[in-house]
Amino acid sequence: MAKEKKFVQNITSRDEDFAAWYTDVVKEAKLCDYSSMKGCLNYLPNGYAIWENIQKDLDQRFKETGIENVSLPVLIPESLLQKEKDHVKGFAPEVAWVTQGGGEELEEKCCIRPTSETLFCDVWQKQVKSYRDLPLIWNQWCSVLRWEKTTRPFLRSREFLWQEGHTLHATPEEAEERTKQMHQLYYDFVTEDLAIPLTCGRKTESEKFAGAEATYTIEAMMHDGKALQSGTSHYFGSGFPDTFEIKYLDKENKLHSCYETSWGLSTRIIGAIIMVHGDDSGLVLPPKIAPTQAMIIPIAMQKEGVLDAATNLYKRLQEAEIRIKIDKSDKTPGFKFAEQEMLGIPIRIEIGPKDIENNQAVIVKRNNREKITVSLEDLETKVKEILEDIQKEMYQSAKEFLDSHIKEAKTMEEMKEIATNEIGFIKAMWCGSAECEEEIKSATGGYGSRCIPEEQKQISKKCIHCGKEAKHMVIWGKSY
Repeated sequence: MAKEKKFVQNITSRDEDFAAWYTDVVKEAKLCDYSSMKGCLNYLPNGYAIWENIQKDLDQRFKETGIENVSLPVLIPESLLQKEKDHVKGFAPEVAWVTQGGGEELEEKCCIRPTSETLFCDVWQKQVKSYRDLPLIWNQWCSVLRWEKTTRPFLRSREFLWQEGHTLHATPEEAEERTKQMHQLYYDFVTEDLAIPLTCGRKTESEKFAGAEATYTIEAMMHDGKALQSGTSHYFGSGFPDTFEIKYLDKENKLHSCYETSWGLSTRIIGAIIMVHGDDSGLVLPPKIAPTQAMIIPIAMQKEGVLDAATNLYKRLQEAEIRIKIDKSDKTPGFKFAEQEMLGIPIRIEIGPKDIENNQAVIVKRNNREKITVSLEDLETKVKEILEDIQKEMYQSAKEFLDSHIKEAKTMEEMKEIATNEIGFIKAMWCGSAECEEEIKSATGGYGSRCIPEEQKQISKKCIHCGKEAKHMVIWGKSY
C-alpha cells in the first residue's frame, strides 16, 4: 500500500510569512479560488457555507429591528449615477461600464453597481409622497463590482458578496438613530457570533464614505497587527434624497426633505475570521457560524460495532441540533484529524473499541486541542457546553491579543518608534486637520486613522504632529 500523503502539503508558518500563510489556508481549506475572470472569485462550498451562516444570523438580527429585504437591478444608467457628483467622484476609478447589449450599442451606457444608493433613491422617488410612507427600512443581499487593481481572496476582489442596507426617514434625528443602531448591531454580531473583538468609532472626514455626512466603522485587528474594516454605517443627511427630489407631505400638508442612511458588511469578514483565529494548522472557526460544529471520527473503523456506535452518536447529535458530520472514509485517523483541523471544525469526537467498552467518547477542542473524555450518556449536553466554552475562549484569546497590541503615544518620536518596532494600533491625539492626518500616516510608514472612538481619553492636550490644540484621540494603524 502506498504511503499516504500528508494532508497539509506546504502551509507556510503564520509568523514566518503572514501573507503566504493566509493564501495557503484559503487554498488548503478550499474556501475559494480565482475564476477565469481576472480579479473575481469562485466561492467554493467550504467558503460559501461560512457566508451562508453569517447571512442567516445577521439577517435574523436585521429582521428583529424591522428591516425588510428587497432586490434591485445590477445595472445603473449613467444618467442616474451622475445625479450625485460626490458619490460618483468617489467611485469613478472602480466603475465597470456596459456599452453593448445583444450585439448593439446601448442608447445609454450603464455601470455594474459598485453600490446602490442611486438605485434605492430611484425607487423611493416613486414611492414616497406622504409621511405615512416613512420610514423605509430596506436591505438587499447581493454582489457588487469594483474594478480593483490589486486583489486578494476575500479581502479585496472585483466582485464580492455583501449586504447593503438603505433607509429613508422623516427626520435627521431618526436617521442618525438608525445609523448608530446598525453600527451597534454590527458590533454585537461580530463580537458575539464571530468571536472577534473590535475597536469602533467614527471615521475622519477624509476617510468617510463618498457622499456621506458621517461614517461609523468597526475595525478588527489581524494577527499581523493590521486593521481590517469590518462593517460600516453611514448617515447621508438629505443630500441624496434632495438630489432625487424625494419629498414628503406632513400632516399639515407641508413639504419636507427626507433623510437617508446606508450600512454594509461583506465577505471580507471571512478574511477577518481566518486572520484573527487561524493557526499553522489552518482555520479555527467560531462554533456559532461553523458550517460543521463537530466531526465524528471512528477509530479502528473496521472493527465490529465501531461504525454502528459512531452512527448512533451522529443521529443523537443531529437530533440535538448540532451541525454534525461523520468521517467514514478509508483515510487514516491522523489524516482525518489534520483535515478536521484544517477546516476549522470546532470539535472532533473520537470513538473506538476501548471507548465503546468504557461507554465514553473523546472530544478534542480545535481552538486549544484540549482533550475531554465524556460519558456517552451525557454526550449531547457536554457537546453543547464545550461549543459554548470554545466560543468564549476564542473571543477572550483574541481580546487579549488586541488589548496587548494597542499602545499610546504622546509625541511623534514615540509614535514613530512604536510604528517601527511593534505591530498593532496606536492611540494618539489629533487636531482635526486633514493635512496633519496625512503627514502622520506618511511619517509612520502607513499608520492611517482607523476611527475616532466614542470613548475619548485625553492622552495629551496637543496634536501629536503639529502641536496645536487636540480635538480628538484617534486610533491609528496600518490596514488591509
